[in-house]
Amino acid sequence: MGEQYTIAERMKQLRNITGFNRAEFARQQGIPLRTIEEWEAGRRKMPEYVLRLLAYKIQLESSKKDQRIHIIQDENNKSIVLINDIRYIGNTYEILETCEKIYIGNDFPDEFCHSKDKIRLKGANEKAKANMISAIEELIYIAADRTETEDYQGKHGAKAKKGWYRYDTRFGIPKYDENGELEGYHIYSAKMLVRRDEDGKLYLYDFVRTKKETSSPLRQ
Repeated sequence: MGEQYTIAERMKQLRNITGFNRAEFARQQGIPLRTIEEWEAGRRKMPEYVLRLLAYKIQLESSKKDQRIHIIQDENNKSIVLINDIRYIGNTYEILETCEKIYIGNDFPDEFCHSKDKIRLKGANEKAKANMISAIEELIYIAADRTETEDYQGKHGAKAKKGWYRYDTRFGIPKYDENGELEGYHIYSAKMLVRRDEDGKLYLYDFVRTKKETSSPLRQ
């Protein structure tokens, strides 16, 4: 009984670290709510290896979040949430059609957020581009129809000197009805802009010309 109680207490402490109540924790971890309740009450013995795996998973998720988000105070003691979305920097992804490796460099986040193309976007197209950041790997994977283009008006200078390429890619944004049920997907097209660097590697530079393809959503 003493061993079960210790495991139950450790389970509660683990859940408390996440800040979730039992129902939220159950949904996040994919464990039935009744099972969580039984474990925490000590009425059912939680296998120790499951506890260890959960502890590792929660620690890993916490460390990843800590890298991306910090809350600080400015000189007036007002809070600021700093978002450091570094998940993709340094990663390499492959295009299915051409087997080309695309690297993510340090210049991509700033260009993606602040380029002239981004500033020109309005309404649904602007929101669609913002959503693209969560699917960078997949957008690169399906990129197709590579074309080599000029550096129009010399906007990109030395960055475009070794090669400047565009690929077609597409994605869908969900559309919900008034009851919150998924109705379908609005389909968007975009051009993936890639530069060749001095080292000969291809680097993702931006996604441009984000545009809705049709007014009617693609049905499930």
